[in-house]
Parts: sequence; structure tokens; C-alpha cells
Amino acid sequence: MTTQETAPISGTGITTGTGESATDSPVIRREDPLGSIRAMAKTHNNWGRWGVDDVLGTLNFIDAAKRVEAAALVKTGEAFSLSQPFDTNGPQKGWRRRTNPVHTMTDTGVDAERGNQGFPHGFGGADDVIAMPLQCSTQWDGLGHIFDQGKAWNGRAAGDVVTSEGDLVTGIETAAAKIVTRGVLLDVGRALGPEVGRSDGELPDGFAITPEHLQRTIELQGPSSRVGRGDIVVIRTGQHTRVRREGWGDYAGGSAPGLSFSTAPWLHRSEIAGIATDTWGFEVRPNEFEGAFQPLHQIAIPNLGLFLGEMWDPDGLADACAADGRYDFLLTAAPLPITGAVGSPVNPIAVR
Repeated sequence: MTTQETAPISGTGITTGTGESATDSPVIRREDPLGSIRAMAKTHNNWGRWGVDDVLGTLNFIDAAKRVEAAALVKTGEAFSLSQPFDTNGPQKGWRRRTNPVHTMTDTGVDAERGNQGFPHGFGGADDVIAMPLQCSTQWDGLGHIFDQGKAWNGRAAGDVVTSEGDLVTGIETAAAKIVTRGVLLDVGRALGPEVGRSDGELPDGFAITPEHLQRTIELQGPSSRVGRGDIVVIRTGQHTRVRREGWGDYAGGSAPGLSFSTAPWLHRSEIAGIATDTWGFEVRPNEFEGAFQPLHQIAIPNLGLFLGEMWDPDGLADACAADGRYDFLLTAAPLPITGAVGSPVNPIAVR
């Protein structure tokens, strides 16, 4: 891990930096990664909260009243897609067999012109097929995606949940009609930029976003940024803005700004339904423990039952929110009901 200098944000007592900002957090004991992870899982855990048979985790926080509240946020009717493109120009490089989508036409206008499609009376058409990993672009991590000490969400044995036949318990199809709620954009890159010496609204790679950073962003953005039960929080770090300008580079799996392991208590007590970022892996990279791999995932998914979104594109929405100071909106982000899948592509739509 590269250690860089840190500096306090004026008037907040917050220390910022790149990957080292949570050094003094009592929940990050760098000399004991496994102990830190186990302690966090023990103290921040939702197993049994919604019964032993639960398959929805934090999506249980979204109820009918929450959806009515969210619908009332629509003022102008502006709609923003928060999805990256699904095409061969995406960020994937083949790690763990994750590739970019391959889109193939099986019937074309050329076939129609030449009359070789077999249809009568001049009828013609086009068809296509796509082959892709389910987590190659904008997506949700399902509850069967990550395990902790061999346990899946709600304390189930991982091998009883996900087999070669798929996720037999918490498959992503269980969430197909659930994710319509109030969304809140926390534009951390834009809000904290001036206070961390950035004028471009983009946090540097390796920047660990702490609970103090989240709270500071809420304060700077104003009352519409309050975060509460059943909300889905969209975090803009600015990394996606940067890579779309400069090239993907190591966006898929490389260094990135993201949430610190120290945010796990905030994710728990806020009772949010889900959280999504504009980065490949949601949490800060390099991770804050030597030799660790995505330790915040290890808490959030199997222990909290929290839905995580990755590789979202909030830039257009962020510009609109910054222009009028409204940071909450109606969000619909349904996964494809792919039976037994542990994740799904999604085209999140924010309506203001």
C-alpha cells in the first residue's frame, strides 16, 4: 500500500488521504486483519432480524410507504440513467473470467434485403444475442455473491446456498420487484474536493471514504441529502469521470477511491436498503489491511444483508443535483430476474 500524506479538512477534524485515512479507526487493526473482520461481523450483523427464512436482507427496509415518499420527490420529471454502456469497450480485462459483453447480430437488414430470412410478403427483421458475465458493467451484487467464514447471508452454510445449479436460496430473482425507493446522491468527490485540495470533483485513487466524510458531504449538500431507513445511497467519487476521460486503465480491480472498512457501523445503523458507487469494487483499493481482499464486502453482504451496486454512472444526475441543490430522487433499479444468479446487470433510473 502506498502511504501518502494526510491533511485535516478545515473545521471538521476529519483526516483525509489515499488509503490511509482510517489509520486511527478503532475498527481497523492493521496488525490483525482477521480479528478486525471477525469483530466487525459480530457487532454489526443482521442475521435473524427478519426471520430465519429471510432472502431479502436490507431490502426489507423498503416498504409501500417508502415508495410513496419516493414518488413524491418527482418534481420536474427529468430522468437519468445511471448505467455504463454494455459493450466491448468496457473496463473488464478477463480477471476471474470477467469479460466485456459480446454482442452478436443473428439476423440483419442485409439478410432482409436479400430475402433469405424465409418470411413471406417482404417481411424482414433483425435479432441479436449477447454473451456476458453478469457483473461486467453496471450491476447489483446479490446476497449469494460473498461469504464470510463459509457462511452466506443469515448464517446459512455457503454450500447450501450456492451450488453448481446457482443460488438456491437468495437468487437475484427474489429482488426483481423490490428496488423502487428514495435514492440519495452523496457526491463526495464534488463536495469534499475543495477541502482535500482537489478542484476537479474527483477523489484520488486510494482515497478511503470514512463515516466522517459521508457526514460532511451530507452537511455540505444540505437537507435533501439526509440518509434514512429504506434509502439507496449513490456515492460519486469521480473515478468514473476520470477513467472515461483518460481511459479505463486499471479501473477493473486496480486502485480506487471507495468506502473505508470503518464505514461498516454507519452502513448498519443507517438502515439503508442498498448502496452503489461509480467504482469497480465499492470499497477503497488498495484495501486497508495487508493481504486482505474486499473486507468491507465480507461484512456488508453476508453479515448485513446489504445490496451493493458497482460501476454505476451518476455524472449526469450529479450535475443536475449540483445545479438546484436537490440530492434525493425516485430510484428504480430492478435486477433482471435471472433464476439463481448471484448478481445482475441493471439500468438504474433516477427521476427528479
